[in-house]
Amino acid sequence: MDTGTHLLMGLGLGGLALNDPQLAAHTAGPWAVVVGTVLGSQAPDADSVFRLKSYSFHLRHHRGISHSIPFWFIWTALITALVAALFPDIPWTRVAPWIFLSVVLHVVTDLFNPYGTQGFWPFSRKWIAWNVIHIIDPVIFLSHLAAIALWALGLARPGPLFALLYAGLIVYFAWRTVEHRIISRRLPELDPGHRQEHRYALLPTLSLWRWNVVRESPDGEYAIGEYTWRNGLKWHQRLKSDAGPAVEAASRHPDVQTLLKLTPFACVRVHPKPWGFEVWWIDLRFPFRERYPFAAIVMLNRQGETLRSFVGWPSEKRLGADGG
Repeated sequence: MDTGTHLLMGLGLGGLALNDPQLAAHTAGPWAVVVGTVLGSQAPDADSVFRLKSYSFHLRHHRGISHSIPFWFIWTALITALVAALFPDIPWTRVAPWIFLSVVLHVVTDLFNPYGTQGFWPFSRKWIAWNVIHIIDPVIFLSHLAAIALWALGLARPGPLFALLYAGLIVYFAWRTVEHRIISRRLPELDPGHRQEHRYALLPTLSLWRWNVVRESPDGEYAIGEYTWRNGLKWHQRLKSDAGPAVEAASRHPDVQTLLKLTPFACVRVHPKPWGFEVWWIDLRFPFRERYPFAAIVMLNRQGETLRSFVGWPSEKRLGADGG
């Protein structure tokens, strides 16, 4: 999920923890548990420090080991020690389980979105993305915002309020998971051009009623469309991966390897230029921002040597500067 949603969920878990009468009754109890759950909700994303090295390095390692099972316990221990030092009168054994829950909930919600995470390392090195919840989910974000506002204004007691909220969100996650499974199974029969070798991906959007769909063929052809309950499956665009020496030369670049690690659906396009070639690997999982998608771009001269590269969300201004 996005940083803002993780923050709100940390505050929400702090409110939920006040169902514990010992924490609720202590003068510093609410502060101690909220500090712990907010830090726990942010801790797995501490790998953002990798941006200091490079954005490509950050993308390659973000949501990796910092989200893994050993780090669930490492983050919990570090944050519990800090809270115990800041609030020595609060029994750390009452706060630690809530900190642990906030760390685990961060990882679990990341597993449900299209970006995914390596959350089951060391038992599995697989990058897992269940594609059920959008990275910025309006239901999760707005429900937390409303509940925190009621708490802050003194209109509702936090313990029962957040217990009700999280019970509702469990139902919401279950509904989205079941809906995703039902629609995914129906995609082949809904697609008039379906062939046995096709592979489909159903991806969430900001709308609860619309899903993005990607279809991959073994020959490198992709269809991009959407599914709604009202209109069914509709294809909007078709792309086919290019091949050749420029693709081979660019494929070994670290920025390209970073993108290929993140997505199972990458279409490569070669754009000849007066100075050489611009080779794009486009991540088809995410809607395009204006006309530029999330991509890895490698610029080669006529001899196949790298001039520049980029991975992320390119802009027209950036490409103009890089392309020369």
